[in-house]
Amino acid sequence: MPVRIRLQRQGKKGQPFYHIVVADGRAPRDGRFIERLGTYNPMTNPATITIDVDKAVKWMRNGAQPSDTVKTLLSHKGAMLKHHLLKGVDKGALTVEQAETKFQTWVAEKESKINAIAVEGKNEARNAMKKRLEAEVKANEAKAKAIEAKKAAAEKAAEPVAEEVPAEAVVEEIPATEEAAPAEETTEIPAE
Repeated sequence: MPVRIRLQRQGKKGQPFYHIVVADGRAPRDGRFIERLGTYNPMTNPATITIDVDKAVKWMRNGAQPSDTVKTLLSHKGAMLKHHLLKGVDKGALTVEQAETKFQTWVAEKESKINAIAVEGKNEARNAMKKRLEAEVKANEAKAKAIEAKKAAAEKAAEPVAEEVPAEAVVEEIPATEEAAPAEETTEIPAE
């Protein structure tokens, strides 16, 4: 019976959530499984991975083969490194204490890198927000200046203009008198 460590899909359409399980290789993807090792949520940023590393290493030492995706997840959490170190202990290259200290130092370094990336991401988001707010303030100031200029131009146009008119240009108006109505034209009809 070939045993695989693989993902079992859960969650709803468009929002996947996976359980990391140990299952018979012939069982359906979302079907029967032997043991659940952890979860994987790709929808969060960064993706959330929880794995029981010791159980995963125990299963790999007993011959379970991880799928490609699960192998990547196990590497990310250090299970593949621990499996490799325990192989070195079996061969006599390392002691258990040395293997455990190497694993713990790797885990500490990995955690510090992840925390640094998370802090950097938060700082980038804050800086981007500040830049957007500054740009918005500048745009609002520019709009306010444009509105003030339009108001000033409108006020200037609305003021009555009292211009001096030269004396030659002034023409007195003559009061209109009733004009005589034109005589009606009469047309004569020729006699036949």
